Amino acid sequence: MQLFYTPDINPSHPQYFLNEEESKHAIRVMRLEKGDEVQLIDGRGGLYQASILDAHPKRTILQISSVTPKFNKRNHYLHIAIAPTKNIERTEWFLEKATEIGIDEISLIISQRSERKEAKVERLNKIITSAVKQSIKAYHPVLNEPLSFSQLIKKPFDGQKFIAHCDTGDKITLKNDLTIRGNYLILIGPEGDFTPTEITDALNNDFKAITLGESRLRTETAALEACFEVNFLNR
Repeated sequence: MQLFYTPDINPSHPQYFLNEEESKHAIRVMRLEKGDEVQLIDGRGGLYQASILDAHPKRTILQISSVTPKFNKRNHYLHIAIAPTKNIERTEWFLEKATEIGIDEISLIISQRSERKEAKVERLNKIITSAVKQSIKAYHPVLNEPLSFSQLIKKPFDGQKFIAHCDTGDKITLKNDLTIRGNYLILIGPEGDFTPTEITDALNNDFKAITLGESRLRTETAALEACFEVNFLNR
């Protein structure tokens, strides 16, 4: 069944108008017709069942038949802050796969060794949206605008805070320290890793140093490994 992302939908209204882009895709590309059943997600947990009332290629009208709130709501909240990779396609890959696995919020952080200082959030959000639709996620992850490492570590966060790095020193594992059904913020550094000063600053702001295994992982691989571990431990 075809699924559409409709963030502006009102669950109290019995009908919904697809925008021109989605209408064209539904009617011209997918060849949907009047009476065909579709699904809608609002990105806030709502999954809607609907049927096509008017198959117009510029303004398709849908009739809402049912709404499932909090569809597949997960029992934890995961926020990963990652330094954008020099090759932005690697960051895009992470966003796609993390969305499919399960993530709630992503922050793009600029650290001292970052090789990329900016990112096109609008394009990255489109990749997330595509992954949301592909994996039938009713919750759309939040993607924050890039900000500095120093800004992020000082932002309030009600939950456990971790920093993954390759430097020496005592580290814990998520398996041994994670509080199940909690809120988590995990920092993942750039290709050159966080600097010793950044690691110290994070620890001084109540972050705990973690290891993600013995292998030296790429930035996007480390972030996805952290995403997988958190979801696996909360099953």
